[in-house]
Amino acid sequence: MLIPSAALLLPLVSPGLSPSQEGGAAFDDALEVSDLRTAARVVGLEFSDEELEQMLGDVRGRLGEYASLRAEALANEVAPASTFSPWIPGLVPMESQFGASPAEAPKVERPADLEDVAFWSVAKLGALLRQTDVTSVELTSMYLARLERLDADLHCVITLTKQRALAQAATRDAELAAGEDRGPLHGIPWGVKDLMAVEGYRTTWGAKPFENQVLSGTAEVVERLDAAGAVLIAKLSVGALAWGDVWFGERTRSPWDFEKGSSGSSAGSASATAAGCVGFALGTETLGSIVSPSVACSTSALRPTFGRVSRDGTMALSWTMDKVGPITRYVADAALVFDAIAGRDAADGFSRDGAVSVAGPLPGPLEELKDFKLRIGVPEGAFRNAAGLSEIQGELQAMGAELVPVTLPRYPVNAMMITLTAEAATAFDELTRSGLDDQLVRQVKNAWPNTFRAARLIPAVEYLRAQRLRSLLMRDMEEVLRKADVHALVHAPYAAGILPMTNLTGHPAVVAPYVPEAGPREDGSPLTVSFTGRLDCDEQLMAIVARWQALNPQHILHPDLSEESD
Repeated sequence: MLIPSAALLLPLVSPGLSPSQEGGAAFDDALEVSDLRTAARVVGLEFSDEELEQMLGDVRGRLGEYASLRAEALANEVAPASTFSPWIPGLVPMESQFGASPAEAPKVERPADLEDVAFWSVAKLGALLRQTDVTSVELTSMYLARLERLDADLHCVITLTKQRALAQAATRDAELAAGEDRGPLHGIPWGVKDLMAVEGYRTTWGAKPFENQVLSGTAEVVERLDAAGAVLIAKLSVGALAWGDVWFGERTRSPWDFEKGSSGSSAGSASATAAGCVGFALGTETLGSIVSPSVACSTSALRPTFGRVSRDGTMALSWTMDKVGPITRYVADAALVFDAIAGRDAADGFSRDGAVSVAGPLPGPLEELKDFKLRIGVPEGAFRNAAGLSEIQGELQAMGAELVPVTLPRYPVNAMMITLTAEAATAFDELTRSGLDDQLVRQVKNAWPNTFRAARLIPAVEYLRAQRLRSLLMRDMEEVLRKADVHALVHAPYAAGILPMTNLTGHPAVVAPYVPEAGPREDGSPLTVSFTGRLDCDEQLMAIVARWQALNPQHILHPDLSEESD
């Protein structure tokens, strides 16, 4: 079970007990004042000789305490005993939000070549299963074959769940034939990032030391999608321990250009979705791992508000920052997936239902939307050039939105990222101490092995100071959005430090493809734009972006993989 946490609290030795009585090692008499002086300088402090002499006994004894703590085995899913929520004291949720307008099922026909539906939306794939003679078994077999063929170039699959998928698909077909419809995801093939456990299949976390790891049980989000009728066809690649696109087998590639990586760490989820190899996928984000591969592969995606989706059965990297969300081709698809996976899970004590209720759908006609007074905030530095802002601004205004300038709070966000560094090093403490981190493929400065080692020198005092600043940032961020009275922010994905800031505060974000008047990127792929929403207003955020996307279908492009299909 994964339980989010706000702080890593250091356990203390019980009063009156020596380290040896606690089961730890004896005092280390070899430790000298000079060692303490050097250690203090490492963390930017200076102490007098007298102060260092006074400290020496405590520090020697603490080595034994550390040994006691390390003697207790801890599984990855065991979280610290403190809590985290984006709803800190003083923040008041909005009374209500709007969601997506109910959509009629599109009219479809079975194509001569079933593979022609590979890039269809979830809604169209669902209509295909209900309006034609196409079965979920056929659809699943098509996507499985496509994955097997294209994976030679994409390297997006770690494990195919073929037997499970075909059995699920056959059951879904029988249910539809009997009049039992589980909802919009019924019979739709999908893929999951290989951080999430699936009973009977290995869960590798993309890392060589865990290549053959088989966990008991199934992640809550997988079980919820099973219940919604979706058909799991693959465990998709993840950059080792949720960093980048390099895993123990290969580097996952972009379907737009096989020479380019897909970014990560939800590498396979974005690559497979963009390549039309799954109907949708799940990814995770701690600091850009949903947004970044969606930018690289030009997919639509939701990074939910922290806590809206259970992480039970999912690898823990940072208890206070990890989030699970959908990667799709269309934002409307992300809304359908989110509806199936969101909500409190008893096995994840800090998951929760949304604090903001959905009062009704976003108004339909543009004239009605103008009366609604939709307000979109534009942060300072949101776009690197005026042309990008001008074009998107025009499209948003055409759908009835008023754009208003917003000044976001300023905090030392990069320094506050010791939150992620310290928690990740804690989650993989045993990996570092055992030396098994040497087996990870990437052994450079900006990779986990070095980051984990350096994190051992982050003082607990500074970690907790970062959490106190985080509380102020969370308060001020929500206050800015409240005073500006905006429904969402629009910005380039990496502009103005918004991505790290909102990963700390827990705000939701949607990323979507965008083709400017100047045309797509050199490889033919669309650029991307991000929309950040109010806390727990995930449904509202997706409704806004889905409306914009529906009114501007020119932004949706798919890679030409016809040569690879021959």
